[in-house]
Amino acid sequence: MAELERLELPEGYRPMDDEPFMNDRQLAYFKGKLLKWKADIKAEAKATLNTLKEGPLQEPDQTDRASSETDWALELRTRDRQRKLISKIDAALRRIDSGDYGYCEITGDPISLPRLEARPIATMTLEAQERHEREERVSRDD
Repeated sequence: MAELERLELPEGYRPMDDEPFMNDRQLAYFKGKLLKWKADIKAEAKATLNTLKEGPLQEPDQTDRASSETDWALELRTRDRQRKLISKIDAALRRIDSGDYGYCEITGDPISLPRLEARPIATMTLEAQERHEREERVSRDD
């Protein structure tokens, strides 16, 4: 799928329903979107790491220090969620390379373009996702 990286997309290109589903243009579009998302997350993580390296918190007031520590804990939790998100992005990139991207892992049906636009790591159609969540909720209630 190296040819996808060399594929020039027209300025402002957006996948449309009137073109063949998951054609090379659409795959290149979503691959670019996923790679940019991953790069943005890594840049944010690097900025967080650089800030952490600047040294420990030196707040003289206990309340200020507690507030800063809470902010850091929240930031680190966010980074952990983003680390997990990167693994989902990598899985989506592998699906692009294997030709499975854009198709529901449960039904095999195409995932709608608006859903992929909003959540490019989606692995299920909206209907399959909702059914999965209902079943998960029922099993949790048991």
